[in-house]
Amino acid sequence: MVMVIEVRLKHVKGAAESVEKSSYVIIEEEAQKGQMQSLFINKAPLHIEIGMGKGNFIIENAKKYPHINFIGIEKYDSVIIRAVQKLEEEKLDNLKLIRMDATNIDKIFEKEVDTIYLNFSDPWPKDRHAKRRLSSSTFLKRYDAIFSKEKKIVMKTDNRHLFEYSLMSFTDYGYQIKELSLDLYKDDYPDNIATEYEEKFHTLGYPIYRVSVNKK
Repeated sequence: MVMVIEVRLKHVKGAAESVEKSSYVIIEEEAQKGQMQSLFINKAPLHIEIGMGKGNFIIENAKKYPHINFIGIEKYDSVIIRAVQKLEEEKLDNLKLIRMDATNIDKIFEKEVDTIYLNFSDPWPKDRHAKRRLSSSTFLKRYDAIFSKEKKIVMKTDNRHLFEYSLMSFTDYGYQIKELSLDLYKDDYPDNIATEYEEKFHTLGYPIYRVSVNKK
């Protein structure tokens, strides 16, 4: 059974202005294509989360792994502003945020990403919208252009249909499954950092699916 939660984005007054003023947010991101490492104090592996929501996952990862550089990507001002607010009292030299649509991912990065996180992405349940799923071959082709060397994608979702579709999509595209969980919390996966959605679904008793795939 898959739970469907209707999400309505609320307008947040002044969100766009606050986002643009944040030192964590990359402005004119297309000008940084292929040079994202220059935005960080230390050169390190670059991990990105596409669709970071309110930022809990990417922020906590940046705190826990200071030897990795992180970039969180989110489309909406009304959502990314929540991450910006969480960061007001933080000083993280290894974290940046970008406000952008994921369809432009290969216009922003070029051969510089080591790992992509896809957490609780929009499942686009109708078959005619399959190409919009972030794990579709359409997006996997875009990711080819942004990975530095070996390709690694880590995905978590509560949506079983999306998960099954993604497993087929990854393997059809040449990825190998390295880690697989059909119930993340029963498997007691070590070092898991939850997203906001993940905490909600887990509290309600729904299984969380997780997969890590690699491709050379």
